[in-house]
Amino acid sequence: MGDPRKSRRLWIGPRHPWRKDRLMEESKLLGVYGLRSKRELWKAATIIRYFRHRARALLAAPQEIREKEEKTLVENLVKLGLLNEGARLDDVLNLRVEDLLERRLQTIVYKKGLAKTIHEARQLIIHGHIAIGGRRVRSPGYIVPRDEESLITYYYKSPYVKSEEASLKTSA
Repeated sequence: MGDPRKSRRLWIGPRHPWRKDRLMEESKLLGVYGLRSKRELWKAATIIRYFRHRARALLAAPQEIREKEEKTLVENLVKLGLLNEGARLDDVLNLRVEDLLERRLQTIVYKKGLAKTIHEARQLIIHGHIAIGGRRVRSPGYIVPRDEESLITYYYKSPYVKSEEASLKTSA
């Protein structure tokens, strides 16, 4: 069972960590998405691997079990923003790590224009300048569901709110 005070490892590392093609691909993704370490990349890969494994298991399951669980799996992935509306179980098998990395709070803050660079987005989140629906979130790896994506703004106590308002007044 293990000690309840010690949490489990959330990632599975690569089987062959020193292959050149893997190293190049990982270092490219680290730079594009502003990840702190490869461990964050491996966490995302583990989550995607879990969803794809569930989809493969459902494809082999009996029809009555498959219909019920397929619907819930696809709905959850649509809610997370990993799949589009009307997706099927076969679309789950096409998921990539980049799809999950696009849903991280750090990436969405950068894409919304709240930060000038992906690294600044990480800094703003960690320092508590970003909120989702008025609630401060300090985890750059937070996976943002579709319904919360429009609620991402600066935290109301952040100095960035005042500078944003001041720039709007001077430009008007």
